[in-house]
Amino acid sequence: MEILILCLASFSVSLLTFFSGFGLGTLLMPVFALFFPIDAAIALTGVVHLLNNIFKFILLNRKVDVTTVLRFGVPAILGAYLGAKLLLNLSAWSPLFEYQLGGKLFYGTPIKLIIAALLVFFALMESLPSLKKIEFDKNKMVAGGLLSGFFGGLSGHQGALRSAFLIRSGLSKEAYIATGVLIACLVDVSRLFVYSEKYMHSELMENSILLALASFSAFLGAVLGNLLLKKVTLGQVQVLVTVMLILLAAGLALGLV
Repeated sequence: MEILILCLASFSVSLLTFFSGFGLGTLLMPVFALFFPIDAAIALTGVVHLLNNIFKFILLNRKVDVTTVLRFGVPAILGAYLGAKLLLNLSAWSPLFEYQLGGKLFYGTPIKLIIAALLVFFALMESLPSLKKIEFDKNKMVAGGLLSGFFGGLSGHQGALRSAFLIRSGLSKEAYIATGVLIACLVDVSRLFVYSEKYMHSELMENSILLALASFSAFLGAVLGNLLLKKVTLGQVQVLVTVMLILLAAGLALGLV
């Protein structure tokens, strides 16, 4: 059942987020968090995220804007490394509180509270019209790369900030998606390098079959998304996802998840 749920989620999320060029980590990580500790869920989602982005890059690589990758993507690599290091440090901190509910013990840890806050923020940023319109000047590309990469390493949520910066870059729709995909790949490689220090011989290796199936499901979603690129709107889906993410964030903050 666990594999089926994660595969269906990977397919659906990959399909829905193909058009925006971001959001897979935001939507998929909470599903992994239902079955794994939050820090491990971020690492496992990162693997699917990277493989899916590599596949999308193969589909769209001719549209990449190299200048934007250098100005934004290279600083994002450093930001992702720092964010991932912080995640590993936070995951080792002791719980802030604990309580019993229904005979079961629940813990509230610093990393859960931080990820809960980020889930709410990025869910709203990717869904509310007023926040989706946030844009930044082109001369802030380096700072934008560092910032989005940092949050990508810390929580896997890099797409909303990356979009806010790249939307003013003057790229075509195809170039915007392709360039964003390549930058996401760079961030994923950087953060997975750090995650491997703790997870490569535990969660990542032990769940290799699950990751392979989830990644393949995401590939299928990307293929279908490419076919439906001009026919799908995401307004109602984004509202639903926002509500679900906020509920999950509340569960994390209370130690229920």
